[in-house]
Amino acid sequence: MNKKILIVAPHMDDEVLGCGGVIAKHIKNKDQVVVCIFCNRAYDGVYNQELIDKEKESAKKVKEFYGYQDLIFFDFPDEDLSSNFRPALRSLEKLAKEYLPQIVYLPFRGDLHQDHKTTSHIGNIVFRSSSGLSTEKVYSYEVPSGTDMSFPDENDIFNPNVFVDISNEINKKVDAMKLYEAESREFPHPRSSEMLLAKARSRGSQSNFEAAEAFMLLFEAVV
Repeated sequence: MNKKILIVAPHMDDEVLGCGGVIAKHIKNKDQVVVCIFCNRAYDGVYNQELIDKEKESAKKVKEFYGYQDLIFFDFPDEDLSSNFRPALRSLEKLAKEYLPQIVYLPFRGDLHQDHKTTSHIGNIVFRSSSGLSTEKVYSYEVPSGTDMSFPDENDIFNPNVFVDISNEINKKVDAMKLYEAESREFPHPRSSEMLLAKARSRGSQSNFEAAEAFMLLFEAVV
């Protein structure tokens, strides 16, 4: 049976960095995929509407490239999501109740970026087991240059227990990231094409795949 999938991203590009291969697999499976993005970007600490609009156009190109169903912008300010916690929580609650996703992907709570932490916290509240939603599984994903840049903390270590084979989707992920011209970087930056491939190969070597994306299963309801 086809599933309703929700990718919750703190910023434009996080959906590709964390779930770019999985999105492609869900589309191949004819699942219904919706991506919601919490924050617009600040550039060198300054909000520039022209640059934000350009980034949104990149996100829309990524949507068309994958062919997923819907892209939703919540338009909260970058680097300050925690100050907008209540309205951000209400925004995700409203979407969750209207869409009723069965599988949800959230950023990892231990990421370096404060907006990633807040997005994860909000997702935990909205998709908690007592929420009354029809959620079957909730995963957290890793974001290159976010998850891997935090100082060591034994309470917040990304320790994946789910590995998804993206051997046939890794090139699509890399090509999708190239559409985010403002966020792509040159090697050896974690967001470079070479390092995205290297990360996928590394996760694949942990799971006997040529390439993989790694996740932590946070919740599962088995009928």
